[in-house]
Amino acid sequence: MSLFGALYDKTLNWSRHPHAERYLAGLSFAESSFFPVPPDVMLAPMALARNDRALRFALLTTIASVLGGLLGYAIGHFGFELVEPWLHKLGYYEKYLVVRGWFNEWGFWAMLIAGFSPIPYKLFTITAGAVSMALLPFVLASAIGRGARFFLVAFLIARGGETMERHLRRYIDAIGWGLVVLILAYVGYKTMS
Repeated sequence: MSLFGALYDKTLNWSRHPHAERYLAGLSFAESSFFPVPPDVMLAPMALARNDRALRFALLTTIASVLGGLLGYAIGHFGFELVEPWLHKLGYYEKYLVVRGWFNEWGFWAMLIAGFSPIPYKLFTITAGAVSMALLPFVLASAIGRGARFFLVAFLIARGGETMERHLRRYIDAIGWGLVVLILAYVGYKTMS
């Protein structure tokens, strides 16, 4: 089994634990700056099991993710020199340069899209700190993007049950990328008008 497969399975096990809410908050925090497994993996089964608490789980996930994003921001702002060799080693440096270009061109909108999309959010939080993005727009864009994503997941799973959970898991990347394209088209249209 691959490393990511093992992390994925472990995260699913956490969702059934009596301290699942704590684990969800910890996972959401960590994923925003360094952990590779997105919190949706834990949020979805928790929302399915306790649909009466689904929106609470989404709020917890959003708050912890934004706080974790602030850690990512701090890493980029105060310690980018320490992170940069790892970006090269792990093959993320070219992606970092692309993200940095997006920040130079789009700023707030780049952060908002990253918060909602399947693009690794941690890459954006670290880059936002590295380019010294203003903190208030960073937090606002993160809260809107992450909140929209997590509340949508929790709502769909709570209302659609196991069938929705299977479909969401199967099509989450396509849905996320489709929304990214729509947002980019809107931003492009507004900039050109």
